Amino acid sequence: MGNGATLAERIAERRAGTGDPRALVGELRRAPLLVPLGGDGLWTARFRGVRWICAFTDDRALARFLDRHGSGDREWEYAVLLGARLLDEIIPAMAEPAGVAVDVADEDGAMLFPPVVGIVPEAAAVDAEAREGGH
Repeated sequence: MGNGATLAERIAERRAGTGDPRALVGELRRAPLLVPLGGDGLWTARFRGVRWICAFTDDRALARFLDRHGSGDREWEYAVLLGARLLDEIIPAMAEPAGVAVDVADEDGAMLFPPVVGIVPEAAAVDAEAREGGH
């Protein structure tokens, strides 16, 4: 199993223009992520037609997010989920385009993993039909 620190390192590499995108997705799959719980399940946000699961590499990244949203003064419940579970089980069950937004409160460390082939299963990917069409 990976860890959140290694995922954060891979994100930093990609943001710097280095590193292997496949290794980054692999690290996301292995990483245990902290996902805050809202009233009806996992904390998500909608942006440009995609529902994003907000996930964090460690408790400090989660605390920064909660502070930015004015929620840092109350106690929050969260789940610890492997990235693979988010990608392979939870996102396909959402029945709408969904991806994972990692460490979104960290301007220089955030990374979005959109619902595309190679990240989520084809059945949940928004670009699966275009790829099936030959390109």
